[in-house]
Amino acid sequence: MAESSEGEEEGKLVGGNQQLVVDDDLCEMAKKAAWSVSSCKPGNGVLSLRDDNLDTYWQSDGAQPHLVNIQFQKKVKLQLVVLYVDFKLDESYTPSKISIRAGDGFHNLKEIKAIELVKPAGWVYISLSGNDPRETFVNTFMLQIAILSNHLNGRDTHVRQIKVYGPRPNPIPHQAFQFTSREFITYSTVR
Repeated sequence: MAESSEGEEEGKLVGGNQQLVVDDDLCEMAKKAAWSVSSCKPGNGVLSLRDDNLDTYWQSDGAQPHLVNIQFQKKVKLQLVVLYVDFKLDESYTPSKISIRAGDGFHNLKEIKAIELVKPAGWVYISLSGNDPRETFVNTFMLQIAILSNHLNGRDTHVRQIKVYGPRPNPIPHQAFQFTSREFITYSTVR
């Protein structure tokens, strides 16, 4: 699994990582999705969340909660959400309480994680794994990231980047197991 954020407690994340580090067995799923936000200031919309530029950000414009909706055409397995937020730069615009919800659509979203951020600065990793060790991912059509409150009672929010990861699919269809080394994958055949 990816590195945990510095100082992780039950439902509380402190600090952040300056470098984005994710295990090789995960792949970014966000390109397969339609993204939307509940509100935004002109020039600070949903594209700023996905541009791989830490100097740009989505800025909400309206009442809380502020929502980021990530919808997929087919059910996908998701394992990790990674946010880039920076209290040093954004102060009262920095999220402090986040709810992650999953479901088939807007009509049946259920909270799967509630996180409190304490002055984060960098990449914050939020595992979507359940309490049961067999629950390593969420199988869903839609993921919603709800910013419930900000630091210093701020009204609008800044989120600089969001990445969503799922397990890397097996490169050989209809094979019960997955090779991990390049050499085995290269010389494997299905008969």
